[in-house]
Parts: sequence; C-alpha cells; structure tokens
Amino acid sequence: MANTIEYKGYIGSIEYSPQDKCFYGKLEMIDDLVTFEAVNADELEKNFHNAVDEYIATCKQLNREPQKVYKGVFNVRIEPELHKKIYQEALKAGISLNAFVQNVLKKAIV
Repeated sequence: MANTIEYKGYIGSIEYSPQDKCFYGKLEMIDDLVTFEAVNADELEKNFHNAVDEYIATCKQLNREPQKVYKGVFNVRIEPELHKKIYQEALKAGISLNAFVQNVLKKAIV
C-alpha cells in the first residue's frame, strides 16, 4: 500500500527523511510542484490541507485550472506474447484492442 493522503480530491505522497527527522510529500497528478512537510502526523495532515488550499487559491488567482487534464491516452509496455494474447481476446470479443483493455481496466477498479 502506497503512503498517500487525500483531501478535496487531491492526493499527496508521503515520505520520511531519517536524516532530517521529518515527513514530506508533494501533490501528485498535477503539473505544478507543490510540496509540504512536517515533524509529526497531525502537522503533516494540516500542512497537506494548507498546500492543497493554497494551490487551489493560487490557480484561481492565475485564472487557470488547478489540476492537469487527463486525455485518456497512455502507453503501456508489456511482453510481446501478452500483447498477442490480449489482441486475440479482443478479436474473439469482436472489439478493438483499446476497447478490450478499457473494459479490463474498468473491471479492475470497480
């Protein structure tokens, strides 16, 4: 399980630095770099919430959307034999490879 925290639909990564004895993280799934840090869990959650709120406010001031848009396109690298088998199953189902993969992914996250 990944170390993440969520607030207002934003996800933040959580890491620990033994050298600095602090927790730190960044907002994931956005184009901008937004970071936060703390020395304990309560402070980390508070600072994460503040980072999200400040990010949203800054984007509003700049009159732009705060979160990057997903186009629905991404590359997946798989073994050639698996690629062949997936394509065969798509043909049997009478659908495109993209439709087949989308159906499998939808079922996996439900």
